[in-house]
Amino acid sequence: MTERVAAIDIGTNSTRLLVAERGDGSVPLVTVERLMRITRLGQGVDRTGSLDAEAMDRTVTVLADYRRVMDDLGVPAGRVRMTATSASRDASNREVFFDAAEAAVGVRPELLSGDDEAALSFAGATADVDPALGPFLVFDLGGGSTEFVIGTTGPDGAIDGQISVDIGCVRLTERFFTTDPPAPEDLTAAISYTDAWLDDVERELTGIGAVRTTIGLAGTVSTVAAVEQGLAIYDRDAIHHFALTKDAAEDVFRTLATEARADRLHNPGLEEARADVIVGGCCALVAILRRFALDEIVCSEADILDGLALSLLRQD
Repeated sequence: MTERVAAIDIGTNSTRLLVAERGDGSVPLVTVERLMRITRLGQGVDRTGSLDAEAMDRTVTVLADYRRVMDDLGVPAGRVRMTATSASRDASNREVFFDAAEAAVGVRPELLSGDDEAALSFAGATADVDPALGPFLVFDLGGGSTEFVIGTTGPDGAIDGQISVDIGCVRLTERFFTTDPPAPEDLTAAISYTDAWLDDVERELTGIGAVRTTIGLAGTVSTVAAVEQGLAIYDRDAIHHFALTKDAAEDVFRTLATEARADRLHNPGLEEARADVIVGGCCALVAILRRFALDEIVCSEADILDGLALSLLRQD
């Protein structure tokens, strides 16, 4: 059997697993299993500065399940990378969680900096994209932070700039929304808050004007693409490399933002576990599209997990 590797991404909103094998030149990574569970590790972190006990328990339970999946699929010891991102960076008690996570999986989470997270997301998102479509802007819109990176791919590819900013679907929801559906002024505040952070992105990524292709990652982007297509059942092939136009994203935003949660759930493509934070994510997404005058973005289901798995295979 071809050697298998595994990557686990413990995010603010979700905890995900990828088990993969080495592919060929055009397909560098072959997926064996890809799982995602909404665990909301970052619940309340923006307000309290610490991880909630119940949120840690939820996440550790999922990690134990993932350990069993890796064992069943024959992932060798030492061929797993597990990373923690925004919620853990912000939490004063993260070592308590890391101890429990290590006990469940057998490896300790790596606390990624925003720059490390951006670089891995870029590597994963561009691995199966034609280098001729570059330079690329990749943004990974998470629960507590969003990473932006520009660069090229191929033999001489390089990252030209990267930055992580504190905007995400969970952070915006907890900070700005007090009613269901959110009040118009709260939506405006969330978009304005995002736009203020984008000043830093524009200042740091001076080459953004030369970008030819923009790739969007993570749950908000995938959900908006799924809702736009009316996907009652998740279909990775329908979402991966789907061209999401600005007009379509704005239309999905208007629909979801004006519905209460119970009505929002009737939109095909929206998972129940994302229903309470998707509008916050949409605020960030439309702010990015507006600020950088993007007519469309390419949605990618390959992301930091793929970057982590590739990093393990490149150690050989």
